[in-house]
Amino acid sequence: MHKERTKENIYDVCIAEGSYLPLSEFDENQIRDMIKLAFKDLETAKKLIKISTKDSDDWNAIYKLHYDALHTIAEALVRIDKIKIKTHECLFAYLCQKHSELEFNWEFFETIRSKRNRSTYYGESISKEQWKNVELQMNLYIKTLKNALEMQFASSPSFANSP
Repeated sequence: MHKERTKENIYDVCIAEGSYLPLSEFDENQIRDMIKLAFKDLETAKKLIKISTKDSDDWNAIYKLHYDALHTIAEALVRIDKIKIKTHECLFAYLCQKHSELEFNWEFFETIRSKRNRSTYYGESISKEQWKNVELQMNLYIKTLKNALEMQFASSPSFANSP
């Protein structure tokens, strides 16, 4: 019998499989570098958006640059929790379970992750229309993660001199 893929089920599987690796500490400089690189990817994506035509293959890159930025910023946030996570799926399940205050939608994470995997591993192209269907929510999630990190920076003595 097929078990429904809920965030709770996936989270439990990730725990059982040892996908959440505890860290003894987090590296503040590494977190800052991760965030900086994620936003460089977003800058590149914005440049591509401006020059891409409707039928361009660039939408694939635009989608994946945004996805990678979202993933990297999410990874930076959980590093502050002193956790290293083995898979994207486990990362998103962790965010939904342990950072419920951010009000992320598990199904959205599954949708963008699955689409990215089909593109990366099976060569499925992403169209402008497919990008437009997730653009607003993906950018909202990136902003939400950025704000959560900024709150961590502001409230933590170790981040007192953050940008």
